Amino acid sequence: MFIHSWVVAAGFLVSCAASYMISRYRGRWAVLDQPNRRSLHDKPLPRLGGVGIILGILVTAFMTYHMSGMEPMYASPPVLCGFAIIISISLLDDIYQVPVLLRLILHIVAAMLVVYGGTTVDNLLFTGWSMHLSAAVGIAFSILFIVWMTNLYNFMDGMDGLAAGMGVIGFGTFAILGWLANAVQFAQISAGIATACGGFLCLNFPPAKIFMGDLGAASLGFLAAFLMLWANHHNIFPLWVGIVVFSPFIIDASWTLMRRVIHSELFWHAHQEHFYQRLVRLGWGQRRTVLSEYAVMLGCSASALILNMTNVYFVQKIGLGIVLLVLIGFGLQINELAARRKKGET
Repeated sequence: MFIHSWVVAAGFLVSCAASYMISRYRGRWAVLDQPNRRSLHDKPLPRLGGVGIILGILVTAFMTYHMSGMEPMYASPPVLCGFAIIISISLLDDIYQVPVLLRLILHIVAAMLVVYGGTTVDNLLFTGWSMHLSAAVGIAFSILFIVWMTNLYNFMDGMDGLAAGMGVIGFGTFAILGWLANAVQFAQISAGIATACGGFLCLNFPPAKIFMGDLGAASLGFLAAFLMLWANHHNIFPLWVGIVVFSPFIIDASWTLMRRVIHSELFWHAHQEHFYQRLVRLGWGQRRTVLSEYAVMLGCSASALILNMTNVYFVQKIGLGIVLLVLIGFGLQINELAARRKKGET
């Protein structure tokens, strides 16, 4: 455990140091995020902070492999190729603005590689209810889940400290779940991702000095989906537990997407319709809003841990219902506040 602590500490330090250097660089090759009318920032900031996160994760993964002496379950060639595709297309998008369709196609290819590597859903467990999926259904579900989580995380990266802080909490919770299940590699990799997010967060907490960009956000979404499928496939924890951990992101992004589709809006375009964006526009400010989001995420993560440890299915169902009602209630309250403000302005 002492060696493992140094492994995750190394990921934190590498991520923090790389993010700091990128945040200070203003030379010829600097990639800056220019503010626009949909932005929550008012001055150009570097947006390649994802480089620091990726470096921190890779350092942790490399050290875990060499110090554990075990064959890494996460390092099958198809999975690594899929991750490399996500990293490459996201980095290009941060620099050159890649067309949406091309990004989506490559996200699908990356998800197919993960599934080809053996990480797929063949059985769904939900509070005592079990459903075996056919090979075709399991493959289709897994691909869609990976693609959605990859883009969902990217959608939610729109405010200082939000995506990175959620990464610290979410992947940190995965590490605890893995530790409780005696899944050493899973816990170590999850902890490494969490601390890499933490190193970047030192430079990204409001007011941010750097953004993670698509490189950081899409990679974290891809890894969150992969770890959830890995956990479900190897009976570390069921898929629904991982979904509860990231439910603030999942519900916000899904709700906003459906709302924009219903109103015939181009949902892939930048906007300010997410709940956290509405709170900022309502006068909460980025720091208060992001701390509130952390509190919600911590509550969901604690709920996931508690519900996963109990074998009383009735309690699990009640707990899930409460989490869902609370999140929906928050969303409806924000909608109500936004509607009142809009009515007052008109």
